[in-house]
This record gives sequence, C-alpha cells and structure tokens, in this order.
Amino acid sequence: MIFDAILLLAAPSTGTIGAIVAAAFFLTFIIVAYVAYKALLKTAKMGFRMAVVAVILLIAFFGSLSLWYLSIGGTAPNLRPPATRKG
Repeated sequence: MIFDAILLLAAPSTGTIGAIVAAAFFLTFIIVAYVAYKALLKTAKMGFRMAVVAVILLIAFFGSLSLWYLSIGGTAPNLRPPATRKG
C-alpha cells in the first residue's frame, strides 16, 4: 500500500535538483575555505589567509550560481511534430 503511494509521487523538477546541487557545491566550498583558513592559521599572515578564503568563496558563489542557472535554463519541449516531406 505504501509502495503504491510512493510510485504516485511526482519527480522533482530540474530547477529543484539544480538548486540542491548548487547548495551542495556551495557548502562543499565553504568547508574547503574553512579548512584552508585553519591550515594557514600558523603559517601565513592574515591578509594572505583572507585572500585565499575570498578566492575560494568567489569560486563557490559563482560556481553554484552557474550550476543553478544552467539547471533551470533547460530546453523547452518541442510542441509541434517534426515536418514531413510529401511527394
């Protein structure tokens, strides 16, 4: 009974999947930036650490934004049938 109800659920749209992938991408790079900051804590000056973290966060932001944008900009379905040649 429950299995039948699961089959009737609608699949998530590409925009939803793209938003989830973009959020996962961004969170991954947030963690990478935090680890890089902590790794450079004893060895680098504050300005260099902030520059490295800023570059990582810029990559995360623009990468996740482009992933999300490309996922919602999919191709529209063709509503007309293909042309056929007669003769």
